[in-house]
Amino acid sequence: MAVHRNDRALWADAELLAAAAAGDGEAFAAFYRRHLAEVLAYLRRETGDRELAADLAAEVFAAVLLSAGRYQPQRDSALAWVIGIARHKLLMSWRRGRVQERARRRLGLEPLALDDLDLERVDQLADAGVGRLEEMLDGLPALEREAVRWRVVDELGYDQIAGRMGCSALVVRKRVSRGLRRLRDQLTEVSRA
Repeated sequence: MAVHRNDRALWADAELLAAAAAGDGEAFAAFYRRHLAEVLAYLRRETGDRELAADLAAEVFAAVLLSAGRYQPQRDSALAWVIGIARHKLLMSWRRGRVQERARRRLGLEPLALDDLDLERVDQLADAGVGRLEEMLDGLPALEREAVRWRVVDELGYDQIAGRMGCSALVVRKRVSRGLRRLRDQLTEVSRA
């Protein structure tokens, strides 16, 4: 694909990560810009603290850079992989009572010092990420949207959702699966845009 090979914003996530692993800082910057808002939105929602979310996001993207060469593409978008890293970093921070800084130290990065403008930018990015995810979720058919929201956002069990929806757990699993597939397809389109 020779179209705009120098415009890394048009590259697929797998291409960006492979280039970043080979030392291409511009490729990593493009990957970072593509996924930062969603990562911040996830971390801010889970922690309720924008400073902690920013600190965790820095560690997440440092870990992404360190493991970029090991990324095995499952889909066009690597967002699920990055959110998986974010979830792991978040769980480790809760377990240890602090944000792990191992990946940043390995890269020689200094701890973040955020001022009020930085924190406002964190909120803006996180809000944009939430907005994009909510927009995609709102685009799902009603039954899939509710099933995905209850399963993924509210973390209810399939049996609980089945009780709310008046159907079997198997039907709920199918609705969640279809809804998540549609969201993945939308994320793939967004990452190519």
